[in-house]
Amino acid sequence: MKPDNTELTEIGLAPFGGKGRILLLACGALAHEILTLIKLNNWSHMTLTCLPANLHLYPERIPAAVEVAVHKHRTEYDEIFVLYADCGTGGLLLDMCNELGVEMLEGPHCYSFFEGNEAFAETSEDEITAFYLTDFLVRQFDAFVWKPLGLERHPELRDMYFGNYEKLVYQAQTNVPELDEKARRCAARLGLKYERRFTGYGDLETSLQKVSN
Repeated sequence: MKPDNTELTEIGLAPFGGKGRILLLACGALAHEILTLIKLNNWSHMTLTCLPANLHLYPERIPAAVEVAVHKHRTEYDEIFVLYADCGTGGLLLDMCNELGVEMLEGPHCYSFFEGNEAFAETSEDEITAFYLTDFLVRQFDAFVWKPLGLERHPELRDMYFGNYEKLVYQAQTNVPELDEKARRCAARLGLKYERRFTGYGDLETSLQKVSN
């Protein structure tokens, strides 16, 4: 079952081999973070391949894209771990992973697992007026926020989209001053207060540590 109008080209980013190989099938928005963790922990038995990050703009297409990739690689690896949270699929991705017999990340979305699912669940109701960015989304703000909403052509729509938000929370995975400054500019462009919150890799890292054993 191939999703219509979805580019399924995978990006093999960490072609490590070895006995007992594990394939990490991930969202392209997590590629930089996963590669960093692989290198830091010397997980040479893991291979990373990514589906396009822009699938996040079409969450209904994610389950079928994951299904195609799992079937493609199943015989090549001892284990496949899906590095997506629910990501707006309404439980359909979890159902697909259960049907395929593969595990996936826990949590509703990357903002939750970067902060830690338990911690995010405790604070999310109090931050209903917060708009979140990760390292990836700060880097790709125009491509994944500004342009998809049509704000480069119609900046007057900004308040319609963001009028109910009060602050932009930058969930920083790394301590990079340039990203901090860019996130501040993103908040200013959206007319929101700015808060930087260092999360590190959160449950992404702890989940990979469990898989690596």
